[in-house]
Amino acid sequence: SFVMGSPEDLADQFCRVEGVPRDVVLPLLERVKDWEGPREYLDHLRSVPLGPNVTLFFGHSAVRAAVMGLDRAVDASLKPTASEQREMERMLDEALDAGYLGMSFNTLPWDKLGGDRFNSSPTPSVFATFSEYRSFAKILRRRERIFQVVPDLQGRWNIPALMAMSTGIRRKPLKMNMLSMLDPIAARGGHRIAGEGSAAFNRYLNADVRFQGIPLVFDLFVDGLEVPVMEEFSAGTEALSITDPEDRRRLMTDPEFRASFRKQWSNRLAPKAYHRKLDEPVILGCPDETLVGKTFGEVAAERGVDMIDAFLDLQAEFGNSLRWRTVVANDRPRSVEYIATHPAAIMGFADSGAHLRNMAFYDLPLHLLRLAVDTESGVRNVISAERAVHRMTGEIAGYLGIDAGRLAVGARADLAVVDPTTLDERLDNIVEDDTVELLGVDRVVRRHDECVPLVLVNGRVAWSDGEYAEKFGEASGYGQVLTASP
Repeated sequence: SFVMGSPEDLADQFCRVEGVPRDVVLPLLERVKDWEGPREYLDHLRSVPLGPNVTLFFGHSAVRAAVMGLDRAVDASLKPTASEQREMERMLDEALDAGYLGMSFNTLPWDKLGGDRFNSSPTPSVFATFSEYRSFAKILRRRERIFQVVPDLQGRWNIPALMAMSTGIRRKPLKMNMLSMLDPIAARGGHRIAGEGSAAFNRYLNADVRFQGIPLVFDLFVDGLEVPVMEEFSAGTEALSITDPEDRRRLMTDPEFRASFRKQWSNRLAPKAYHRKLDEPVILGCPDETLVGKTFGEVAAERGVDMIDAFLDLQAEFGNSLRWRTVVANDRPRSVEYIATHPAAIMGFADSGAHLRNMAFYDLPLHLLRLAVDTESGVRNVISAERAVHRMTGEIAGYLGIDAGRLAVGARADLAVVDPTTLDERLDNIVEDDTVELLGVDRVVRRHDECVPLVLVNGRVAWSDGEYAEKFGEASGYGQVLTASP
């Protein structure tokens, strides 16, 4: 969240976590940031020619850093003073008054700060106590807004404690939106634990817990080591804290580092979100083209070394020129079907606009519709077309409390026309898109223009026959800032 704070503080909190180049974001913020606070940020968004509609949460890390100072906000020995806590609560109320959907929290310790000052520290929200979280939850419960949270996916210890905050015994339930309902290869059945756990809390304890989920395989694309799952263990964090390619190459060849990396990577007892099976990832790009299409395990066998040595050797040799793909979760069709239809799942977690080189889930609505097409054709019985459309539109809008996701006379005309005959293997076409020059990198997307022949935003043609409208993203009158209903 860029709601408040200095450009440097915001860039340090955002860029490493979200995989967006800091040398692009920091100069941009220094040039355009003229707001400080929830209302001024909304005014800024309303002043620019938006393409799609946008909406927003109030970021806990941003307000914590702005009120306490980033240095104090990431000091585990410090808590906010009483006056600082009151100021953060006042700012939350101001944000909710302005129409923010709720507040977003992060308790995941391997989301790290970038920059030079607090490099590799977890984000400010991680340092809060449950007492601090509960103080904001009290306001969100009273205002009937959303407590959005990334739990500690590494250890998963705090998920039940967070869900307990949502319970509504002798009080209103708290709307809680958690990340995420997935079936990780490293922790099989995680989707069912989330699904059955939330169902039990919601039914028996009057909670209102939802988990974001995606109705497709969860895969990652990686340049060298540049991916959040490498932050799960300290050796990975050490490597990612080094941004100079030559310095990182030397680290990859250092015997002491390699021993530490091996020990941590191979630790079967350590909690993890990534499976670390090096015979699964496939090399997609490399200066040595003979390696393309092979797994790290196959390269290791050819070289007569073990897989971890081969992996580190390739990192040392090619750095970020080594690009590879790995499947992290949702590789079993039955798991995807469970997530797509579970009543506590909210279709989301696309990470659109973040992890530009790692993820390509912008098009997750089309993958849900693909399941509906399969249902109608008799391939499998998952979800009807009507239910799939509602899950991606009115259901989400209703949960968020925004006026969207419906077709009605006089309503804002936001719609996409989808050709159901194209919802097949064409959805799996991964490309690197260079059309957004501002980003400084080619982002990875699933490109299938023929699947969506027409898009209207606010009644205006935004996309037609494979091309954007001429002034889309430059002229006003398209997207709007959608705020929560009073």
